[in-house]
Amino acid sequence: MPQITVTEIEVITRKALVAHGAAEWIAAEMAQAVAWAEARNNRICGLYYVESYCQQLVSGRVSGAVDPVVTRPLASRIEVDASNGFAQPAFEKALDQSVAAARETGTVNVAIHRAHTCTALGYFTEKAAQKGMIALGMTNASPIVAPPGGKIRVIGTNPMSFAVPDGKGGVAMGFDQSTTTVALGRITMAKAAGEQIPEGWAVDVDGQPTTDPEAALKGSLTSLGGMEQGYKGWGFGLMVELLAAGMTGGVASCDVKPLKAPEGDPHRLGQFFMLIDPSASPAFYDRLSQVSDATAENTGSRMPGQNKVLNEAVDVPDALWALMQSLSNGPVHADV
Repeated sequence: MPQITVTEIEVITRKALVAHGAAEWIAAEMAQAVAWAEARNNRICGLYYVESYCQQLVSGRVSGAVDPVVTRPLASRIEVDASNGFAQPAFEKALDQSVAAARETGTVNVAIHRAHTCTALGYFTEKAAQKGMIALGMTNASPIVAPPGGKIRVIGTNPMSFAVPDGKGGVAMGFDQSTTTVALGRITMAKAAGEQIPEGWAVDVDGQPTTDPEAALKGSLTSLGGMEQGYKGWGFGLMVELLAAGMTGGVASCDVKPLKAPEGDPHRLGQFFMLIDPSASPAFYDRLSQVSDATAENTGSRMPGQNKVLNEAVDVPDALWALMQSLSNGPVHADV
């Protein structure tokens, strides 16, 4: 298993996306997002997603050449039509205007619609925090979660992310998590590896706890809190659903098709962000320091994401790296 630098990962990802029809600036933004995920050990949102990006660029399920359209219908609202393209370049195109609007009004919501899956939400919120904004992000996904005690899937893993600036161009804290006990990718990777999953992660089609990843994928993931207190995570999942779909015009989870399928209709997902200017409250950075210092008094503790050491290189399975080299050389084929 070779060790590949994050820089090499970014370069080969950009080449692969360009080779499959993405515009240079869009491929560069997506490659940065993939490298960002790999540097943070988020394998699910890194190289493992590139093959599906390439397949869907070729099939037309995602457009790699569209120019996102940014409008400001209200003083405190920025809307971005991703035009069935990737979410990352849509957010990037709107970011400076969104930050300016938040500084003007104190807070602004950014609603992206007709977008591809955004994979790691932390990539977006961190970018906003580095520009001095408190950022909250949400998106929905294909249905994999039934209500606690139920069997019929209603919502997706519905992740949310939160990032806080340090006032110096950096990030004081940040987290990115699903509203389920684990992310869906943890289940699919366990299945691919032929491994069992811990009890409490999912239930089967009959609503019974299971350690079989295949049964879990046919059943339902549990909301945060697990079998006993999943109603807590269920509430957060519904909040994300209503904001990510309702406030953007994106599709509801129950209508989202499998995200990695090579062909089919565009995802048409919504991503909802709130950007808050911390300077609206003179007390913000004092309170941030107070909470951070109190956290650090606990030996070995820190604010989420604080002082995180990023990977400069990562172990990449031989087959995956060979696939990346193939993808970087030209369009995918039916047997890829």
